[in-house]
This record gives sequence, C-alpha cells and structure tokens, in this order.
Amino acid sequence: MKGTVHYETRGEVVLMTIDNPPVNPLSSGVRQGLYEGIEKAQQDDSVRAIVVTGKGRAFIAGADISEFGQAGQEGASLHQVMKMMEASPKPLVAALNGTAFGGGLEVALCCDFRVASSKAQVGLPEVKLGLLPGAGGTQRLPRLIGAEKAMNFMLTGQGVPAAKAKDLGIVDELVEPDALIEASITLALKKADASETRKIRNENTLLEADRGNAEVFAEARRFAAQRMRGQFAPEMIIRCVEAAVNLQDFDAGMKVEAERFLECLHNPQRAAMIHVFFAEREVARVPFIKKDTPVHEVHSAGVVGCGTMGGGIAMCFANAGIPVTVLETDDEALQRGLGVIRGNYQSQVDRGRLAAGQMDKRMSLITGVTDYGRLADSDMVIEAVYENLDLKIKVFKQLDETVKAGALLMSNTSGLDVDAIAASTSRPGLVAGMHFFSPANVMRLLEVVRSKHSDNSTIATAMAIGRKLGKVSVLAGNCPGFIGNRMLAAYMQQASGMILEGATPYQVDGAITSFGLPMGPFQMSDLVGLDLGWRARKLAGVKPEDRPPAALVPDRLCDMGRYGQKSGRGFYIYPQGSRAGTPDPEVVSLVEEASSELGFSRREFDDSEVLERAFYPLINEGAKILEEGIAIRAVDIDIVYINGYGFPAYRGGPMFYADSIGLDKIYERLQQLSADKVISEKPAALLEQLAKEGKRFADFQA
Repeated sequence: MKGTVHYETRGEVVLMTIDNPPVNPLSSGVRQGLYEGIEKAQQDDSVRAIVVTGKGRAFIAGADISEFGQAGQEGASLHQVMKMMEASPKPLVAALNGTAFGGGLEVALCCDFRVASSKAQVGLPEVKLGLLPGAGGTQRLPRLIGAEKAMNFMLTGQGVPAAKAKDLGIVDELVEPDALIEASITLALKKADASETRKIRNENTLLEADRGNAEVFAEARRFAAQRMRGQFAPEMIIRCVEAAVNLQDFDAGMKVEAERFLECLHNPQRAAMIHVFFAEREVARVPFIKKDTPVHEVHSAGVVGCGTMGGGIAMCFANAGIPVTVLETDDEALQRGLGVIRGNYQSQVDRGRLAAGQMDKRMSLITGVTDYGRLADSDMVIEAVYENLDLKIKVFKQLDETVKAGALLMSNTSGLDVDAIAASTSRPGLVAGMHFFSPANVMRLLEVVRSKHSDNSTIATAMAIGRKLGKVSVLAGNCPGFIGNRMLAAYMQQASGMILEGATPYQVDGAITSFGLPMGPFQMSDLVGLDLGWRARKLAGVKPEDRPPAALVPDRLCDMGRYGQKSGRGFYIYPQGSRAGTPDPEVVSLVEEASSELGFSRREFDDSEVLERAFYPLINEGAKILEEGIAIRAVDIDIVYINGYGFPAYRGGPMFYADSIGLDKIYERLQQLSADKVISEKPAALLEQLAKEGKRFADFQA
C-alpha cells in the first residue's frame, strides 16, 4: 500500500502525521493508516483527543488520482475512515500544516475542529477534474458556511489562503506555522476537558435559513452557465447542495452525492479533464533536457517594445518580482505604453484583485527607456516588436551588439523563422522563441520555440522562466506558425471555405461555440481585426484577382470600412462599442455574392458537418506536426489549444478529442473530403498509420 500515517502519543493526545510525499494524497496506505490509528486511539483509555496533520508542505492534497477507476482498491475506503472519525467520542482536531485540497479538506471537515497554519491553503477543486466533492463535501460545507458560499467555493474550484478560510468559517483558529502542533494539541485538550465535539453532519441551522431560497440556486446556475458553459459537473454540484438544503437529512444527502458523483465519474468529461490535469504536468518535462542541465540565472529582464504584447510581457516579469526594463523607440510611445500598464494594474486594484501597495511595488520594478544601452546588463531580453522578419533581425543584431555576453535573447514572434533570427547573432545557441499569447499578462500559454541552434540550457531556462511567470510552457519546434498558429491556419481556411459553399458565418460560429469554444472563427477574426490581412496584401502588392478565395469576403468588408470590433462592424455589428456582435443580413448577402462570383453552388450545412470540417483538418495538421517533431507529444498540442485558443478542457484538447472519436473514422472522413476536393490536404501519414494499426495519438512516441 502507498503512503503511511505515523502514530505518536503526546501526553493524553495522539498525533497522527500523514506521510505520503510529495503532497500526501489519500492513497491506500494513508486511508488504512488513518482508519487503524483512529480506531487504536479510541480504544486507548489514556488518550483523550486526536490531532491529525501532514508531513511536509501538505496536509492532504486530495485523492490519489492514479487510483481512479481501479477495481478492488486496497485498504479502508475514505467513507469508512470518515465513519470512524465521526463516531469518535474523543475530539478530533485537523492541524492544517499546508495544502488541504479535495478529499484532504473533506477529511478536515470530518474532524470536529480545524486549526490552520497561516501558510496553509484549502480548496475543493474537483470541478476542474469533471468531478464533485464525493466524500461529503457537498453536504458538510453548506452546513458549515451556508449554501451560497459553499457553492461558490466548489464551483470555482479555487484554493483560498488560510486567512480567507477562517473568514468563511471553514477554519476555527489561525496560527503561525511553528505554533501549529502545539496550538492544535492545546485546543484538543480544551475540548476534551469540556467533553465537546462538533459533528458537522448534525448541524442544520444554516440549511434551514437557505430552505425555500430558490434564488441562491438560480444564481449559482447563472454563474455556472457563464463561467463553465458546457461542463457537466457544476450542475451536479448544485443538485447535491440542493439536496443538502431541501432534504436536511445527512444520510439522504450523501446518497444523492454518491449518485451524482458516479454520474460525473462515468461522464466523458471526467476522463478528458483528468487527461488535461496530467498533461499540464507532462508538458513541463522535455525528454532530451536532463535534470542536471544548467539553467541560466535571470535576475533582470529586458523587453523591446512597450505595445500590447511588450507591455503585457513586462507585467509578467514584474508580477513575478523580476525587475524589467522596457525599451521603446521614442518617449511618446514609451509613456503611452507605461500608461497602459499602469491602467491595467489600476483596473485590478479597482476590482479588488490587487492591493494598491502591490500595484506600486510592481510598477517600481518596471523601468522605461529609449536607449538600447540601458538593456546591456539584462540577463534575458525578449523582443516584442511588429511581426516582420527583417525588423526582428535588425533588432536582434542591435541586441547582440549591446547586451552583455551570456545573456539570453528571445523573440516573441508568433510564427516567424527563429532559425534565421538566431543566425543573425553571434550567440545563436542563446537564442530561442518565447511566444506569449495576448494579453500576455492574462493568458497562461507560452510556446517556447527551439531553433536548430538553441542550446539545451537555453531551452531549460526558457521553460523554467515560463513556470516562474505562472505560464504553462510548451516546447515547439521551428516552423511557420509553430504549433498553435500553424494548426489555426487549417481551421480558418475551412471556415472560410464553408461560408463560400453554403454556410453562413453565424452558423459556423454557432456550431463552434455550442461545441465549447468561447468564440467562432468569424467572431475571432472581428476581434483580431479584418484589416490586418487586408493591409498586408495591399502592402505586398497583391492584385484583387490574385488573392486567395478565402480573402474575398473579409477584403470586401474592409473595403466597406468594416474592420471588425475596432470599427463597430465586421462580420458582425457591434452597437456602441459592445463586444457582443449581432448578425447582419448584409454580410449574408455579400457572402452569397462572393460564392456566385467564385462559381460555388451553395448548399445546406448541418452543425455536425461544420464541426468535422473545422476540426478534422486541424487534427490532421496536428498529426503532421507530430510527424515532423514540431511537437514532442500529442498532449503538447492539447495543452496549446486549450490554453491558447479556447478549446474546451472538458473535451481534452483536439488530439484527445480525436482519440475519443476514433482515428479510423477521422482518417476515412478526411480521405473522402480530399477525394471530393473539399480539402486540399490528404490525410497525414502518421494519421493513416495509427488508424490502420488501431492506435491513438496518445500511443505515439517520437
């Protein structure tokens, strides 16, 4: 059995310490150790109270996910442990030394009292795994803090610091870490002297106050619909809390919780979200980077450009406590950029997400300059200028001449040739891509792009800095568009093709958003700006008759002054600067005219065909990316698309989604589309191979 629980007598109190490194999950040995230890303490007349704590940095960080779905688990079940705990006539105190997440917090709620270290965190994050708290959390927490607070706590799945937990009423006492055990033992003996226990299961006062308050559940459903659209588990959580409130019988509520938990467990979303949970950890490991690979120290950073991307990147470093120097071409542009940064921080302060003192501290870490020489002592410099290869090479040559030897030079390019950029310097091994996603201070994804010149230590450092900045870092090889934007091109091409063949932009967007993405391809085009491609074609001297068919509609919209959200009109109409667009019949007529000019015979589309046409070519491009070694593993692609492009986590990412459909079905459909000349690309060789072998992308090993 995995994990153990140490049993130690401290006078009249038993101290039980969970030891299952690194985060003390509720593995079989831990459950059995708790069961046997509590049973032993109850049978020992010299023991008057019990304190349960964790060894290291966690109390209990949750269930052992690796045991999910296993038949015949070893040791006592968690419910057996909890039954033993609640039957104890001797006071139980949870000494929360660190993280108490999921089943860990549920164990603490089963104790009579909770003392927390000021460094501890508590949370019920099961919703992020497509699950609900299945060990009484949905029944005990509403009894302890009320239905509204409990549902918000469980639906967000966010951990909260111990001080906040005390404010909510989850924790009884808050102490400094060094005083935790002594304070917990003192409380345990005090309660034993008073013969006082507190079984949350028996408390109904707050539930009675919530009974008949339908609005609290309506509000929870509105929150879930807005923040977790399409997810299955949030509604199950709400129903469990409804049962706690309306039934007001703990055992009856537990029966509902067990039924709803099984529904979540057998729902496909659970497997997808657990896949994502492990995938985010796997992408951090680069197979060819050894553990002893030296990592450069980055005590200061520089950013070239203080526009949208440069300013956001500077905020990332300041948020991580790393001083950053931002370079602009002139003082006017610099002050404008710094003003945007300050405004972004002020917005966080106004919304209560950042203290004013924290804002001042972060702004003090950002220095604006207009002279390259001021970047000379930076340990890492990130270029974030306009997406033009000649311009970027010019910047890198200047940086190479200016910045100290041994400093890393990174490009924020979203798809240009990192090999060429690196080759323009005298230190190509110290150059790589660090593609932040906009807005850089918000988006979690970072594509670290390895050129053919990049040293392993450079890549290891870029990945490490990404983690320090709070990013999910994914390694990509060098090719046009890298992983994400290269796949996006195939997706956008199909979207443009479908509206010429008979679908409307609004039907395509509707099918995509119903699938779970936050916006469809035409909503995204309006957000980015239709004029970007239009202006690029004009600058390149492309004649109207030579432009690709997919450009005809957006170019005509731009000719009409419809650039997207920025102008209030694009594929959609945006009244009074609203970000929520409304469909426009004029655009449908324009699309129909373009179809006729290009010789298309329009036909009906259903949503299932829209999804196939949008995602199957995207998946096919992902297979090519794996073939070419641009991505190391299929999970790397999944994490890029979930964190950078809004692919719903509850579907596991595009490659996991493909595996769930069956690669044989996708291969056959792509063959048909290729034969019908609906798509120009044939199925990837890797896709064909895996389909014929009955394998999945998850089975692929580079």
